[in-house]
Amino acid sequence: MKYAMTWIFAALLPSAALAQPSFPPVEWVETEPARVELGWLLFYDPILSGNQTVACATCHHPRFGTSDGVSLSIGDGGIGLGPDRVTDPDNLPEQRIPRNAPGLFNLGAAEFSVMFHDGRLEADPNQPSGIRTPLGESMSEGFDSVLAAQAMFPVLSADEMAGHYSENPISRAVRMGHLSLDDGAWDQIAERVDAIPEYRARFDRVLGLGAQIEFTDIGNVLADFIRFEWRADESPFDQYLAGDATLSDPAMRGMDVFYQTAGCGSCHAGRFQTDHGFHAIAMPQIGPGKAARFEEHARDEGRMRVTGDPADAYAFRTPSLRNVTQTAPYGHAGSYADLESTIRHHLDPVGSLLAYDPSQAVLPDFDGVEDFWVMSNQDEVQAIADANALEPMALSDAQIADLIVFLEQLTDPVAAAGRMGVPDVVPSGLPVQR
Repeated sequence: MKYAMTWIFAALLPSAALAQPSFPPVEWVETEPARVELGWLLFYDPILSGNQTVACATCHHPRFGTSDGVSLSIGDGGIGLGPDRVTDPDNLPEQRIPRNAPGLFNLGAAEFSVMFHDGRLEADPNQPSGIRTPLGESMSEGFDSVLAAQAMFPVLSADEMAGHYSENPISRAVRMGHLSLDDGAWDQIAERVDAIPEYRARFDRVLGLGAQIEFTDIGNVLADFIRFEWRADESPFDQYLAGDATLSDPAMRGMDVFYQTAGCGSCHAGRFQTDHGFHAIAMPQIGPGKAARFEEHARDEGRMRVTGDPADAYAFRTPSLRNVTQTAPYGHAGSYADLESTIRHHLDPVGSLLAYDPSQAVLPDFDGVEDFWVMSNQDEVQAIADANALEPMALSDAQIADLIVFLEQLTDPVAAAGRMGVPDVVPSGLPVQR
């Protein structure tokens, strides 16, 4: 909030005075080239998934702004990439992944200490490892950071990477709860990687000759790659802040709307336009929700699932807006396909929720699933509306257009493309999704 207020004050001054707003320096976690390159290969390698068909890049691809261009992903049991991904008739998935795949930009900045839409993984100095996870303290030991620790979640998720029930040894270990135990899912993944000569040689260089490869080591180098590849701090906005560039008149007007008229900076605060907090803004819920396996349908109550506090119902983390024009669809469930619709939702959250048009979702065909159960249930929709904490306001069409022009200035084209790009091959020899 402090940084947002600085901007609101600055927006009242002549444009020349905006050249030096008082953002603090960014603290970046340093990386080593050998570790970055190793993480790069592992990120695109399906070897980490139970059935060896899904890579981290399947749902976080540079072609789609480090997401996948759809509202809710199809993980294990899918074929293809992005909006063209379809279910595999020979290995049908049980459901879509319940939440939109978030972008990965700037997660190497130290201020990004909370992961996932509900913040269930976060830095916590009161924990022995410095990391709090709902999976317990033993599941955070050995990770260098929360960014590294988040790697364990997709590989242990049946819908994302592990596979379902008895499909493979890793999915069986996950089903039995054998995760970080001896010979559990972590060990099996690490042993797969260790058995590939090129990975063994590369880990020798970063860990020491013959050092045992742990799953936590895999998470740590994946984090180093993400830190390097998608550091996005050379946008036109950054150049403007440094006094090295000017912005167009529409962009300047849009910045005034963002930081003064609409007060977007109250939540989208700081250099990367996020307060890292959680807010209920009546975003529509589509897809399966966060259901237990025995539940046919479930609401997604967001942060409340982590804290147990009813005041946190339907609150989700404020996303950073860096490269935001690249990361559609928007919202924790990807309910809106374009940026203008998302902005208009913020102007009248409850009205937008009640008038939600399902055609705004980007959902590849998935026979037999009911994607709009919550939105067709009046009581469920009302519960989302009742939790809303964002007051409605009015902007003209011209102000919205200027706001979008300003948001375009937050795009770092080098980071958007990825510094290293997509490898032609990976050490496992498995197919790379390009």
